Amino acid sequence: MRIKARTLEALYALLLLLPFLFSLGVFFLYAFLRAVYFSFTDYNLFSPPRWVGLANYWALFQEPSFLLALKHTLLYSLVVTSLQTFFALILAIALNRPLRGITFFRTVYYLPSVISTAAASLLLLWLFQRTGLVNQALSLLFSHLPHLAGFALLFLGLQGALVLWERRRGRRTPFLDPGLAAVSLLGAFLGTSAFQAWGLLQAREVRVDIPWLPTRASFLGLPYPLWAIVLMNTYTTIPTFMVLFLAGLKGIPRTLYEAAALDGATPWIMFSRITVPLLRPVLFLVITLGLIGTLQLFDQVLFVGGSGGAPLESTITLAYYVYGNVFPSGATPRVGLASAAALVLAGLTLVIVLLQRRFGVGERGWS
Repeated sequence: MRIKARTLEALYALLLLLPFLFSLGVFFLYAFLRAVYFSFTDYNLFSPPRWVGLANYWALFQEPSFLLALKHTLLYSLVVTSLQTFFALILAIALNRPLRGITFFRTVYYLPSVISTAAASLLLLWLFQRTGLVNQALSLLFSHLPHLAGFALLFLGLQGALVLWERRRGRRTPFLDPGLAAVSLLGAFLGTSAFQAWGLLQAREVRVDIPWLPTRASFLGLPYPLWAIVLMNTYTTIPTFMVLFLAGLKGIPRTLYEAAALDGATPWIMFSRITVPLLRPVLFLVITLGLIGTLQLFDQVLFVGGSGGAPLESTITLAYYVYGNVFPSGATPRVGLASAAALVLAGLTLVIVLLQRRFGVGERGWS
């Protein structure tokens, strides 16, 4: 029997797709249907499931730990998605300039994204210990506040004087002119060093001892341990999104910027009227990936809340709540409740992404 070319091509395609379809069917579709079934039952892994209807969903919203996990998840997602999108865009614009050695700088800035979650979590634990680098850096900063204030005042004074002098000579010089700023920075450094040598500026003895991890204290609704995870997660995810923004920036025609410059457009006008509208599809992708990733935060919570010593009330998220109910320490698993929480997390992710698509940045580009 002779097989037609199109049939043979379809068989090859199906053969190549088979591993993906198998994993999709077994680990996603089947697991999802089982979770839907278990969410309506009372099941503990050791006895047959017992149908309880919507009791698990009702119990979820009566449980303080679930409501706390929901609050932490929403706030964490909002903060991290905003920070990583903003800084990734700024970094991509900075690295899109035709500078000498720009490839080296792009590689260096991308390196944090290859750090594994376990390594990043261990680094986070080391940085935010009581005697860690963060507290020591804050101690050094507050000790030398007089020097920093003197340096800033000297820089502003010198820069202002140089700019006024240039403008009196008839030159349209901006306040942050790079050449004048370099001279002002050097003058401010020499002036601060001279004031220190004369004893007019002296460092103070300041010791910062903030318990970043073993605490229930919070700031703007988020506990300190979650703020530490926010900083670390933002640092490690910015490079990946920076690459996406760089790809989007490469697709914007340079002629648009040249035409805008001829019309006298400022850098801000070019950014808001050209760059942002043409990056809307990439912005939509970055925000969507950021929302999905942050709503499923789990591994760093496990490291920081488990071996890191942070209280569970300060780090719990929805994904960790699901894990904690399926694999509790010294207690009976509550698989039905965990399945209901997992479905709430999946529904919440879908709703937030749809709301972002409807009222936020859409995937349709400027035309």
